[in-house]
Amino acid sequence: MAKEAVFTMKLEADLRADFMAETDALHRPASQVVRELMREFIERQRMKRDHSGFVERKVALARTSMQAGQGYYHDEIEAEFASRRARLSDQA
Repeated sequence: MAKEAVFTMKLEADLRADFMAETDALHRPASQVVRELMREFIERQRMKRDHSGFVERKVALARTSMQAGQGYYHDEIEAEFASRRARLSDQA
């Protein structure tokens, strides 16, 4: 991939020195490590955004279901599973 853009940033001298020392220890150019960090950051952000969208869709679907009378309340679920646990306990 052609590298046509320049990215300039300000940072603390000790952070730069530590970063350069670590990249030197790995025998890798600092710019390559920064590009990898940027790609990882981008991927993490996209995954978070995708997950947030997934959760928002699930919540909207659940709200629609509850408004249509198709959902269950917490107490109903608790009672159902208490009953199931009791049956399993009796079987054991």
